[in-house]
Amino acid sequence: MILTEQQIKALPYLDPPKTVRIKFRKAGRLKHISHLDLQRSMARIIARAGLPVWYTKGFNPHPKLVFGVPLPVGVESECELLDLRLDRDIPNEAVRDMLNAKLTDELCALEVREAGAKFVEISAADYSITIKTAGACNELAAEIQQMLTSSPLVIIKKSKSGEKEADIIPMINNVSAKYCADEDVVRLSVRLSCGQTENLNASAVVSALRERLGILSGDPTVEYCNIRRERFYGADGKQFV
Repeated sequence: MILTEQQIKALPYLDPPKTVRIKFRKAGRLKHISHLDLQRSMARIIARAGLPVWYTKGFNPHPKLVFGVPLPVGVESECELLDLRLDRDIPNEAVRDMLNAKLTDELCALEVREAGAKFVEISAADYSITIKTAGACNELAAEIQQMLTSSPLVIIKKSKSGEKEADIIPMINNVSAKYCADEDVVRLSVRLSCGQTENLNASAVVSALRERLGILSGDPTVEYCNIRRERFYGADGKQFV
């Protein structure tokens, strides 16, 4: 459903505006775009889509865009979240379709709904990690499973206050590592802390595996690791939407 400018103007005006939550994909080559560049790009895309965006008041009016947990560069996602304020009562499916008309398969709106819980309530996220490396086998999958479920697993963790050693095992849950012989890869599913109090980058987990198990140390044109964020969870363990 794509509405014209005239159709949008005919929609009921909302005061206060409504906030919709956009769930979107960021994948493929676009996984290399930084969060700051994504913010700038989405602002331009929303403007081009012709959505009835609510603007702040004052000397520098601008749309109110609030993103969920920032996605690290190099990581794909099927669950990125953006809250957007609209001042017309436009159907959610129209918001989705009008955005996708200006987007691609690598960056597209998957779902639009009324905004619910605040992003500060996100506490964990599921990741799928595909590892193509020399020596991939059932034994390697078992080693990965053992390493990510046995404390301590200490890494140098960076924060705003500097670098410090941290045991990351308390931030890792629901680990499943399996060798897929048909593709000669190890597929890892894991739930990591992902919030304001604790946050573990999936790339840091892969780096720890590389350092201790020697994976991904061969020909970079053959070996690879793909990380994808799948879904978020709140502190209550329920899926966050």
